[in-house]
Amino acid sequence: MSYTHLCPEERYYIEIELEKGTSQNKIAEALERSQSNISREIKRNTGQRGYRHKQAEDFAQERHKNKPSGSRYFCESLFWASQPKQAAKT
Repeated sequence: MSYTHLCPEERYYIEIELEKGTSQNKIAEALERSQSNISREIKRNTGQRGYRHKQAEDFAQERHKNKPSGSRYFCESLFWASQPKQAAKT
């Protein structure tokens, strides 16, 4: 099973079901997602006024935009991993 991001329609469904009082397990079953995926989504994207689908989508897009690119992060981690003695002396 490959990972896919939640789409805006799924986020809207989560918002509606949470307002109804539906459990995270039932939401996960309906969306055919893992319960941990739904729990993580709600935890990451709940603001002061609760979980709102548009706000959740904006938060997700912002996180995606600001994450380091894979190759740059990989190269930086190799650089620091290859120099433990030098990094420890500073």
